[in-house]
Amino acid sequence: MAGDTGDFEDQKRLRRLNICMVSDFFYPNIGGVEAHIYQLSQCLIDRGHRVIVVTHSYGNRKGIRHMTNGLKVYYLPIPTFYNQCVLPTILTTLPLMRCIFIRERIDVVHGHSAFSTLAHEAMLHASYMGIKTVFTDHSLFGFADASAIVTNNFLCISLVNVDHCICVSHTGKENTVLRARVRSSHVSVIPNAVDTSIFKPDPSQRNPNKITIVTMSRLVYRKGIDLLADVIPPICEAFPQVEFLVGGDGPKRLLLEELREKYALQERVTLLGSVDHCQVRDLLIKGHIFLNTSLTEAFCVAILEATACGLQVVTTCVGGIPEVLPPHLITLAQPNSKALIDALKTVIERVEGGETLNEWEMHRQVKSMYQWTDIAERTEKVYFAIISDSHPQMTLKQRLSRCLKVGPYAGKFYLLVILLAQVICRLLEVFAPPSSIDIVPHVGEPP
Repeated sequence: MAGDTGDFEDQKRLRRLNICMVSDFFYPNIGGVEAHIYQLSQCLIDRGHRVIVVTHSYGNRKGIRHMTNGLKVYYLPIPTFYNQCVLPTILTTLPLMRCIFIRERIDVVHGHSAFSTLAHEAMLHASYMGIKTVFTDHSLFGFADASAIVTNNFLCISLVNVDHCICVSHTGKENTVLRARVRSSHVSVIPNAVDTSIFKPDPSQRNPNKITIVTMSRLVYRKGIDLLADVIPPICEAFPQVEFLVGGDGPKRLLLEELREKYALQERVTLLGSVDHCQVRDLLIKGHIFLNTSLTEAFCVAILEATACGLQVVTTCVGGIPEVLPPHLITLAQPNSKALIDALKTVIERVEGGETLNEWEMHRQVKSMYQWTDIAERTEKVYFAIISDSHPQMTLKQRLSRCLKVGPYAGKFYLLVILLAQVICRLLEVFAPPSSIDIVPHVGEPP
């Protein structure tokens, strides 16, 4: 029996899957979700799978584009509606998505981000077509405010038909299970990673006469920019040799500009604006300390990148952040200005006294803990698990039954949506049968 199991595992490893990553967030937009999708796709391609990415148009960027390693990207001609997401229409994207899934012979549709309308609609359409679906949740949400209630209800409805969920931290898993009412056995924890071949230390780039504190984030409330504004003046007053480099842009930039004017810190607080991801490492290696003031985070890749570059990390103790690094590589503080100021003072004194860990040793430890090849292998196991016989496709009756459990009103509405989608699918089978759609030939196959 053990030998049979081993043969089955070998067969799975040899099988090439056709995987479709879907999200509203992808390049040329810059962010954590975008980088995650790109790096995961590249590693899955290296493991022998075929991967495509589906996203919406970005300005004049429409149609099919090809990226490194043959990664194909479909930029659908759908404009954004709000916050880089398309308008949720549920059914209007069905014909286009169906055509792509058939053309590319997709085995697994992998949606990313709870905020992505396109991801949720693609997973919904894939479930109609009998295609297995996976969803990765990159964020944490509350339970009390109006936006969280709406988002959580929508997520609960969307994940009814998803075969498996992935969260980037154990805290994120607990959050998703509670707010989306997903069975914990259907949720895996697979963290983010960092490309340590790019993020390497270079202490020679630091100003020897200064202690530079670097902050990199979107300048929005959720990232704790109000906390940052409370921290900067007392630290600058206590340590004349300290300077701040702030990368990122957003509505809270005005707050930091006003702070500079009020305390005459123009020479010590540099606002760099939006920084391309290819320039992040060049900014990080100028710093001694990385400061993260987020009020909520599921994982926070930024602190991984900073540690890999040899910076001492001071961060708020929120969400999944305590899971990311061991205590000797990170200094945690409660999300209030006093705790952050005290933590920063302690780390600044350690830097001045030369009591910090060697930069290359920090890099080596991050490299041993987080590798995209490992993340891809673990994600691949999820794919193989859901397409195995132990995870049979839900019948229409089971799907409808699960919809009714969502809620007395939302469940019935979603039930009608699914029934309408089934009707549209049947009509498409008649008027646009799969035989009328050109199948994309893959490398090594006859056209």
